Amino acid sequence: MQNDPVESIMRAVLALGRRLRAERPQGGPALSALGALSTLNREGPMSAVRLAERERLRPQSLTRILAELEQSGWITRTRSEADRRETRLAVTPHGRAVLAEDMAARGRWLAATLEQTLDPAERATLASAARAMQKLAAYEGRQDG
Repeated sequence: MQNDPVESIMRAVLALGRRLRAERPQGGPALSALGALSTLNREGPMSAVRLAERERLRPQSLTRILAELEQSGWITRTRSEADRRETRLAVTPHGRAVLAEDMAARGRWLAATLEQTLDPAERATLASAARAMQKLAAYEGRQDG
């Protein structure tokens, strides 16, 4: 169904996501690691369990990602003051710099491409659609079906 709006939105989001991934700088973190790093940067220090929830990963899946981030010097682990059994994860200044460069590279491509390919009305429509897509991404409900 080429005219189905749901299918059209999914195709467009996936295609743009692939293109943005292609614009990432060489040598940066893997996408799964980048997601975890970004969440820690945006939301602040947290436990691995909380990070797994935020990233919608199983805690076991996060183990390898955290090892990569820590080995690269992009995060630190410290014992929680409230519960010494809990480890808190935080982004290092180096991790913030890596994240900023990754975001900047993709942002430069997107800004230039928006300017070169879309007229002002299309850019405004896309900005409005971006806010709506953020709402969709944040929705916590489940649909049966």
